[in-house]
Amino acid sequence: MRRTSFEDLECPIARSLEHVGEWWSILIMRDAFDGFTRFDEFERSLAIAPNMLTRRLKSLVDAGLLERRRYRDRPPRYEYVLTEAGRALRPVVVALYAWGNQDLAPGDRSLVLVDRATGREVEPVLVDRATGTPLSDLDLGFTAGPAATEPFRDRLADAAAARGRDAAGAS
Repeated sequence: MRRTSFEDLECPIARSLEHVGEWWSILIMRDAFDGFTRFDEFERSLAIAPNMLTRRLKSLVDAGLLERRRYRDRPPRYEYVLTEAGRALRPVVVALYAWGNQDLAPGDRSLVLVDRATGREVEPVLVDRATGTPLSDLDLGFTAGPAATEPFRDRLADAAAARGRDAAGAS
C-alpha cells in the first residue's frame, strides 16, 4: 500500500511529517542522538526488521537528516551520522520526550533527560525566543504567511471560524 505524500503541501508540519512522520523514523533519530551510528546498533536497540530499518535509514538519508558514510571497505560497511538538519530535529524529539513524561511521577519515569556535562536533570520547556514566555502560557494560533495560496488561506479562515463558533458555544 502506497502512502500519501505530503511533500508538496504548504503546511510546514505536513512537509516535516513527509520525512519523520513514520514512528520508526523518530525512534531512529532518537537513537542517533544517543550516539548510535551503525545498522546493527539501530537494529538491536529498536528490535526492528532489517528490511524496515533499511527503508527508514534510506528515507532519512534522502531527507538529509542522516548521512551514510563508509567506515570499512572489505566488506563494505556504512554508518549513519547526523547532518546539521538532523541535529536541528533534536528539540522536536526532546519535546516529544517531555510531552510523554508530563503526567508521570518522577519515580514512574523510565527515561530522564540530563545535561551530559553535569548529569543534572533537564526539564525542557518551549519558549518564545523574543520574550522567553513558555509557549504553554500563550494563546497560540496559526495564520497565513506571505507565501500562502488562496486555498490555504481559506483553510485557515475556516479554522478561525470554527474557533469562534466553539468560543461562542463555551460562553
